[in-house]
Amino acid sequence: MKALIFGLLVAAHASPALAAGSHAGGHGEAMVVGEPGKKAQATQTIQVTMKETDDGKMIFTPSTFNVSKGQTIRFAIKNAGELDHEFVLDQEDKIMEHKAVMEKFPDMEHDDPNAIRLAAGESGEIVWKFTNDGTFKIACLVPGHYDAGMHGDVTVAKK
Repeated sequence: MKALIFGLLVAAHASPALAAGSHAGGHGEAMVVGEPGKKAQATQTIQVTMKETDDGKMIFTPSTFNVSKGQTIRFAIKNAGELDHEFVLDQEDKIMEHKAVMEKFPDMEHDDPNAIRLAAGESGEIVWKFTNDGTFKIACLVPGHYDAGMHGDVTVAKK
């Protein structure tokens, strides 16, 4: 009985990640990192490649970005690797929270405007408007990928 109750509590805790996006923003809360943007309003396209390296690392190229507060960016993302990878954009604490959930539920599916999962060879995009200044994270939260180096920073400067 205790195992059943524990399982229900864990499932209830995971539900917001499944249904609401990135643990914030899905419940009427604004995301600190910004909001989904409109492609027609994008002022810059940043090409991002995700892949594994021969020495066992997993990387984004580039892995750091500088943008301006209020700017809408189109991230054109290509998985040039042999494994599935994700591109998740959020606050560092939300990334780490989501990483912990993904380690427990590796097959969790997402429908988040700030994230995309791509199979090997696939391409996709995220259009994002940065509404606040600060430093935010990008990360692949497939278990083990973050720890293998697949993360980076987005610095948003005041205009």
